[in-house]
Amino acid sequence: MSSSPAWSTTEVSSLDAATTPVLAVPDAPYPRHWEADVVAADGVTAHLRPITPDDADDVVAFHARLSERTRYYRYFSPYPTIPARDLKRFVEVDQHDSVALVLWLATEIIAIGRYVRLGADDPSAEVAFVVRDDHQGRGLGSILLEHLAAAAEEVGISRFVAEVLSENRAMVHTFRQAGYDVTRSLDGSTLHLEFDVAATDRSTEVRRSREQAAEARSVANVLHPRSVAVVGASVDESKLGHVVLRNLLLGGFTGPVYPVNPEARSVRGVRAYPTVGDIPDEVDLAVLAVPPEEVAGVVDGCLTKGVKALVVVTTGFGETGEAGIARQRELVASARARGMRVVGPSALGVVNLDPATRLNASLAPTVPPPGRVGFFCQSGALGIQILAAAAQRRLGLSTFVSAGNRADLSGNDLMQYWDTDPATDVVLLYLESFGNPRKFARVARRLARRKPVVAVASGRHATPGLAASTSPLEEASVAAVFDQSGVIRVNSVDELFDVALLVANQPLPRGPRIGVVGNSSALGVLASDVALAHGMHLAFPPVDVGAMADPAELADAALRALEDDACDALVIVFSPPVATDGAAHADALAEVVTSADKPVTTTFLASSGVPEHLAVPSEHGGTAVPARGSVPSYPSPERAVIALARVVRYTQWLERPVGDFVVPPGCDLAAARAFVDELGPIETALVLDDDQTADLLGRVGIRVAPFRRARTKDEAVQAAAALRASASGGEVVVKTVVRTWRHRSDLAGVRTGLSDDESVAYAYQQLADLSGSPEVDVQVQVPPGMPVVVELRDDPSFGSLVSFGLAGVVTELLGDRAYRATPLSTMDAHTLVRAPRAAPMLDGYRGARPMDLGALEDLLLRVGQLADHVPELRSLVLDPVLVAERGVHPTSVRAVLGPPPGPRDGGPRRLGG
Repeated sequence: MSSSPAWSTTEVSSLDAATTPVLAVPDAPYPRHWEADVVAADGVTAHLRPITPDDADDVVAFHARLSERTRYYRYFSPYPTIPARDLKRFVEVDQHDSVALVLWLATEIIAIGRYVRLGADDPSAEVAFVVRDDHQGRGLGSILLEHLAAAAEEVGISRFVAEVLSENRAMVHTFRQAGYDVTRSLDGSTLHLEFDVAATDRSTEVRRSREQAAEARSVANVLHPRSVAVVGASVDESKLGHVVLRNLLLGGFTGPVYPVNPEARSVRGVRAYPTVGDIPDEVDLAVLAVPPEEVAGVVDGCLTKGVKALVVVTTGFGETGEAGIARQRELVASARARGMRVVGPSALGVVNLDPATRLNASLAPTVPPPGRVGFFCQSGALGIQILAAAAQRRLGLSTFVSAGNRADLSGNDLMQYWDTDPATDVVLLYLESFGNPRKFARVARRLARRKPVVAVASGRHATPGLAASTSPLEEASVAAVFDQSGVIRVNSVDELFDVALLVANQPLPRGPRIGVVGNSSALGVLASDVALAHGMHLAFPPVDVGAMADPAELADAALRALEDDACDALVIVFSPPVATDGAAHADALAEVVTSADKPVTTTFLASSGVPEHLAVPSEHGGTAVPARGSVPSYPSPERAVIALARVVRYTQWLERPVGDFVVPPGCDLAAARAFVDELGPIETALVLDDDQTADLLGRVGIRVAPFRRARTKDEAVQAAAALRASASGGEVVVKTVVRTWRHRSDLAGVRTGLSDDESVAYAYQQLADLSGSPEVDVQVQVPPGMPVVVELRDDPSFGSLVSFGLAGVVTELLGDRAYRATPLSTMDAHTLVRAPRAAPMLDGYRGARPMDLGALEDLLLRVGQLADHVPELRSLVLDPVLVAERGVHPTSVRAVLGPPPGPRDGGPRRLGG
């Protein structure tokens, strides 16, 4: 790539450490928010940050390790050394018109990217980057390009240009595959490239695809190690290190296991080594069970050894308070900068039951049989119980991760991995907190389209001991995000397993019509009532074959139900006759219901799991496990039916169109962004006045009914006359500015239908006397319609939520509001306006004229786009919006700006929560 003005190739001179100049720190503030931990294509992490003058010697060392061919491709000349003058200009940048980013792995620079603006007011900049030869092919160039583009947009640069030698195919490929709309022209042997840096649908798709592949690979490094070292493997059987080593050995891990203990020659008969560095072979995964003060030194040793991932079972970090939180952050930063992902600290560990791996690098003494269910949780103590419960219910797992404090590896990372893992068909999540909730919603939505995701969110507030790595959970937010994402939300661990047993063993139901067959009318009625209460329909009245029915009668009734086209799923309620163990009935049922093409649940003997008689036998890695087609059993009809109801709702979500993320016509997001930028830095809450709010909304195509503020009776009359003139006649409304009166359900603070000066003057005086304020708003009266409330609220976990409901005190008392997280798709808007219980009143309820729901959906999409592109918008209330037969009319609005919340799910790839 061509040289840039700040790194000239016209002068070549020697430069060594003795002659390196002392470089002055530029006046430009250091953009710390550009720093990021990133994941390369091979799953190894690195640290990206802006260059500083202190990097001069490291830049020289980086340059010296480039091959002649790489130097030639980058500088169009051999350029064997960097002249002192060029080096100074290269590392002393203004972080605005000239920017350089460096990628570090441990203590070495492995890649550099930079851009330089072409002119003082030019929106274009020349971009270039170079990757060290031994790190090429890891996707580092595309990572640098993403971060450079984000930095450029931030400072007003909208276009990148690049000069590339046509023979430099790798560099040309990087630009072509980035997803930007690149124009190319050839001048001799040089290829000139230009493209806008703003993200396109294609570039966003490419970025997220690469993010998914890289993060999945980093998880694979944890779950598929070829060798494991247990650091702190004690001879004391009560110590954590001994427990992990024992479980690895007893679990039959297929690779070598290396105990690390400086005071023992062997542990459990396996030769021990004083340090990780003393191990003669390669080590992929290290399990750390040493005191917290020794962890930093062990991480340094793992770096030297080339370890790819760490599982830290050691406690004493974020769960202990501020000092522990600081130690935890230092651990993660140190590990990521050295290329390693971290599970933990305070982790139970990781399990991979693939027969080719058989990894139990955990503290759990009992693991389930191999299967096709992936499980993620945080709590170590709960993780032990979860694994034991799964084993008891014969629920086979593919992989299991208990991440403890979740300082690095998170549920989002695991979902990225399971999305493309051929060994996993179902994903289970036990969530105590969210790291990056916006990313969770996006990743879960994509994963749930391919595989069922079942989750229980245990907390409603951040856990005090884990405050550094958690976000509070609010019920409305969690429910909204789970509903949008297709996640099957459950309320307890028992219910988690109930649904897991169903989706892991049975086909998905085609619809909500349920059949009930059994030998007890009481149980049949109970199952039917629960089904109806959860929104399902009865395909036929409950079938009772009688308490003394023989096995053939029960099996025949089940077969007839499954053959009925009106039945989408079957529940069999069975209470064994007196002096009968039920085995014969189970065997007869098995011939009919196992491997059926409709889901079947039972309450066979009130057992929990997969009964032996109703299991389809299978061998998985030499272990007998129930295969798909096995019929799960539940302790009660309620639990069997509720599990089925959860899955029915999931299939209904799958049948919904995905929807599109569109920008409605006339929605000028750049103008909205400019409105906020013109206000300057927003460090505290800023309440916009009515005119400012109307201006902001107008930029995205939301038109507030025209109004004018009046402070005297004469001003009110004049304002009304002007508004009537601009609206070609019609009536006006006068409203007090005192909100406690203005928004009363009895409209005490509003006077409507005013068509002449006298009525306006009289209304003004009434409202001034009532409210005690001389100020009123005079507004054009909009067409009659149904009043609704649209609100944008800032959730501390999930960012912006759009709420919708009909206006009125009854609706408020009942809490009849529906929520969706931004960004909103067209399907999100469609379902949101129909989600409140009172929504039928908008759509012709009891013969009324239907309101314009299409216009209402359009309004919600504009609000969603505004929230997503202006994160400083912390609150927006449109109350009321009158939904007419044609169009929607916001009449009262208020907005509050503030510092943008975090974390967000946009921009270049970076590791977060």
